[in-house]
Amino acid sequence: MTANKLSFLLIAALLAACARPSGEEASQPARTKSPEAPAEPAATPTPTVPTLQLATLDGKPFDLATHRGRWVVVNFWATWCAPCLKEMPELSALDAMREHIEVVGLAYEEIEPEAMRAFLVEHPVAYPVAILDVYDPPKDFETPRGLPMTYLIAPDGKVAKRFLGPVTAKEIEAAIAAAGGPKVGA
Repeated sequence: MTANKLSFLLIAALLAACARPSGEEASQPARTKSPEAPAEPAATPTPTVPTLQLATLDGKPFDLATHRGRWVVVNFWATWCAPCLKEMPELSALDAMREHIEVVGLAYEEIEPEAMRAFLVEHPVAYPVAILDVYDPPKDFETPRGLPMTYLIAPDGKVAKRFLGPVTAKEIEAAIAAAGGPKVGA
């Protein structure tokens, strides 16, 4: 048998050993080899009331807890993200025009503060912006699978809705109304 065939058979055998069991075995919980072996740790659940404390680009602290009593839009975005740039003016207008809604932009990218300040001169917004460490994102929020990613936080501090992809002011206001907040035009 040639070395290539032997390597192929060895890889195939290893992959077969890693395959998920089928049928009745698949419905049974995995068992450890030893009864003394520790169980795998459970996944950390998302907190009911997330925390978010960081410094914004203007040097001011932002603490989500101090915004209780208002609806807060937490928007993960990046300067290179076209849908993010498209939604920025609408989120800015929402923040400026609605007293019960506040927006905070979380730049999820590696960028220097001076470069971000220059970007915001060209794309100004009415809400505060913070640059996140992509290697250490906020613990109480899911790491974005795509951008933009937006969380709507209710006045009680709980996550009311999560949007993956671009969101409009109309969609945010509809989500607020659906969660018992003020209706559009009210």
